[in-house]
Amino acid sequence: MPTETATARTEQRESLGSRAQVLLGQNGALVALVLLSVVMAVLSPVFFSTQNLLNVGVQAAVVAILAFGQTFVIVSAGIDLSVGSVAALASIVTAYTATTTGVHPLLAIAIGLLTGVAAGFISGTLVAYGRLPAFIATLAMLSIARGLALVLSDGVPIAQPSAVAWLGSTIGGWLPVPVLVMMVLGGLAAFILNRTYSGRAMYAIGGNEEAARLSGINVRHQQLVIYSLSGAFAAVAGLVLAGRLASGQPQAAAGYELDAIAAVVIGGASLAGGSGRAFGTFVGALVLAVIRNGLNLLNVSSFWQQVVIGAVIALAVLSDTLRRRRA
Repeated sequence: MPTETATARTEQRESLGSRAQVLLGQNGALVALVLLSVVMAVLSPVFFSTQNLLNVGVQAAVVAILAFGQTFVIVSAGIDLSVGSVAALASIVTAYTATTTGVHPLLAIAIGLLTGVAAGFISGTLVAYGRLPAFIATLAMLSIARGLALVLSDGVPIAQPSAVAWLGSTIGGWLPVPVLVMMVLGGLAAFILNRTYSGRAMYAIGGNEEAARLSGINVRHQQLVIYSLSGAFAAVAGLVLAGRLASGQPQAAAGYELDAIAAVVIGGASLAGGSGRAFGTFVGALVLAVIRNGLNLLNVSSFWQQVVIGAVIALAVLSDTLRRRRA
């Protein structure tokens, strides 16, 4: 009898330990964000000021929006290296059509958004029907989109219409529009992942593409949807960034694709596919923004900031690898 009781207690402790491990794995990014915030608050008294927290939100907004689109791709075991270039192209197309052709600003914005969707659709076509690895297909789109942005703008910034400039402003003098857009698109990403057929298909394809195909999912069609969504979110991010810069710049968002991927992985998604949450991605983007903001407050050189961010990305990927090995 005592032996049975001891065994039951051991099993209970193992069960609690397993649950705690799962809970920590799902919310590790949130724990890291809280700890980082506490450390930064100790090192810099102004960190928790209202203005600085709003600055963190604004800094996180563009990366978070890109990362929400990237989440769809990574959950389905893909990768999209083109999002930064697509963001720049969408902003340039919007500015070009509004200033050069004289179309209504709202129509110019719609054309810019469609440009992002078209770029994602082409990448998805190369992956789904061309059978190219996602890395190669989106690397090609990275170069094509950046090149087209440079061609259209002749390598110089183009003024944006007031409707785009509004995306970089504040409401009521305190609520930054980029933060509002980030929250809306975060909710949309969560809805797509959790409440739609395409969202469920993303997890199925990422878990086992062949099994998803055998279960009746049209994998090729869903890949078109996935990369088109990534392109659409990238276009929105490009317009938000253009609003902050008050112009469309052909070199804008360079390197942002790496931050977007890092935010998704820090948020708990697996590069092997099959897992990931919009909320985790949001927290991952905040982690990156808090690190950058804190280092700025501490007057750390921008060169060293790149080193720190690179180390964070490496640790996030290493953590993902270790999680998959334990699984």
